[in-house]
Amino acid sequence: MKETAAVDFKRFPSPDDLLILLTVARLGRFTAVAQALETSHTTISRRILALDKRLGGRTLERNPHGWELTELGRQAVRAAEGIEHSLGDLAASLDTGSGSLAGLVRVNTSDGFGAAIAAPALVRLQRSHPQLKVELLSATRKVSQNRSGVDLEIVAGHIDASRAETVFLTDYFLRLYASPEYLKTKGTPASAMDLQRHTFVSYVESALQIAELGHRSSALSEPAAAFQATSIFAQIEAVRGHGGIGILPSFMVCGQPDFVPVLPAAFERRLSFWAAARPESLRSAAVQAVIGAILQETRLRRDALAA
Repeated sequence: MKETAAVDFKRFPSPDDLLILLTVARLGRFTAVAQALETSHTTISRRILALDKRLGGRTLERNPHGWELTELGRQAVRAAEGIEHSLGDLAASLDTGSGSLAGLVRVNTSDGFGAAIAAPALVRLQRSHPQLKVELLSATRKVSQNRSGVDLEIVAGHIDASRAETVFLTDYFLRLYASPEYLKTKGTPASAMDLQRHTFVSYVESALQIAELGHRSSALSEPAAAFQATSIFAQIEAVRGHGGIGILPSFMVCGQPDFVPVLPAAFERRLSFWAAARPESLRSAAVQAVIGAILQETRLRRDALAA
């Protein structure tokens, strides 16, 4: 009988180190990887150095936007993705109903989209895949150039993401709203010029990264007074509490009795939500599932988003 030679495992890089490199490629920062893997920054650095030594070269290089893969690193990541895929197949074959997707996915999004669209979508996904862990981080900002620390960013408005791959999610509308009591007291504007004598509710312009969300870029008349907040939920409550006229996402307030459209034929702003991620993140089955769940939710909310 022909004997099979024993596998010399010392010839191969550690699968654990390859999977750590894959996570660095997706998150971009050692600290974020350490948090995701529940270990230390020092351990991540040590494992990457060990992998580099085994492979005979550097797998990562530092630039102003975080850690990026070298050509050797990209080859190693392709091997790591194969390991991840094989382990996923094994987990699925052993699955007893707990779901085949597992691990941590970090998503950064605006608080409005996160609460109204992303949260219900991700909760539904987790019901099918209980081993999947999701962290939803809220920040209203333009797409970052390094995407460090998150697997997926969801941003509004025009995006310049030359270092990211993007996925269009949905369009939505910003419109003017006020409470019935406010309009009863202050009067209903008949034209855009009438807005000058009203109080306006909007974002804090000095802290706003997405100009399209603010009042200054709206071409509307400057109001007599303003209430500004960095949170869309604070703005919604300010309008509900008769604090003024707000530029609000229609999908969050349309049809509610506390919110009356103001100048509906004269003002609307159409924006888009996009998902942006590193290419390595978008190849992750868990990240793909998250995007799919969010796209499904936008289809379910089509009428509200088009309002």
